[in-house]
Amino acid sequence: MKKHIRQKFVVGNWKMHTTTYEAEQLSNGIVDGLGVSDHVTVILCPPFPYLGLVGEMFKGSRIALGAQNMYPEIEGAFTGEVSPTMLLDLGCRYVILGHSERRHKLGESDHFIHQKMVSALAAGLEIILCVGETLEQRRAKETEAVLDRQLSTGFCGIASEALSHISIAYEPVWAIGNDAHHATPKEAHDVHGLIRSKVSKVFGETWAHAMTVQYGGSVEPENAAAFLGQTGIDGVLIGGASLRVASFLAIIQAGILETGAEMQPA
Repeated sequence: MKKHIRQKFVVGNWKMHTTTYEAEQLSNGIVDGLGVSDHVTVILCPPFPYLGLVGEMFKGSRIALGAQNMYPEIEGAFTGEVSPTMLLDLGCRYVILGHSERRHKLGESDHFIHQKMVSALAAGLEIILCVGETLEQRRAKETEAVLDRQLSTGFCGIASEALSHISIAYEPVWAIGNDAHHATPKEAHDVHGLIRSKVSKVFGETWAHAMTVQYGGSVEPENAAAFLGQTGIDGVLIGGASLRVASFLAIIQAGILETGAEMQPA
C-alpha cells in the first residue's frame, strides 16, 4: 500500500441559500444516499439559521457539521454576530474562515481572519482556512505574493501542534462561478504545491505533508475526479453543486474512488 495517504475531504458550502424545507430535503437526500464508505470526510456548512435543524438531521450519520463564519469573541455586544461557543453548542465541528466572498465582498482583512483563527482554535473548532488570488492579481503575477501574505498572517504565532486542526482551501477567486475563466487541475496542482511549500518553510516538511489542502473553484461532478486525482489535492470545497443532492453525492463518490486508487499497491 502507498504510504502517507491523506483522507479526501468533500465540503459543501450552502452559502446564503435554502429555506427550512429545502434544507430538510437536501439533508435527508444526502444522508440517505451517502453509503457506508468512510474513505472521505464529508462536511456540510448550512446558513446560520439552519445549523441546529441540519445538525439534528446529521446525528448518527458520518456527516460533520460546519459553519460558514464566526466572530472572534466568546460573547459580548456584537449585534448580528455568532461566537465560536455558539457554534459548538449547535454541534459544529468545523468553521470556514477567510472565504473569498468575505475577504472581497465584505472587506475582511488578513489580520481579522487571523483573530478568528486564534479564537476558533482556542474554542476547539476545526478550521478550513480559505486563501486565493483575484483575476487581477493573477494577471499581475502576484499569486505567490498574495498567498504568502494570507498564509503568513493567518498562521502568525500559531503553534505547529495546532496544524492538525487546520486545513487550507485554495480558492482562485477568478474561477469561482466564472464561465469565462476556469482553473485546470494542473493549475490547481501547482498552486497547492506552492501552498504546501510555504507551510513547510514555516513549520517543517512533516507538518506540511500532513496538512490537508483542498481546492475550491467551481467543482462539479464532471471535473471532480480530475481535481481529486491530482497529487497534493486532498479535497474540494463546493458551492453550487452542494445544493443538489445528486451532484454532491457524485462528488463524494469521486473522492471515494480516488482515495481507493491511492491506496492500491504501487
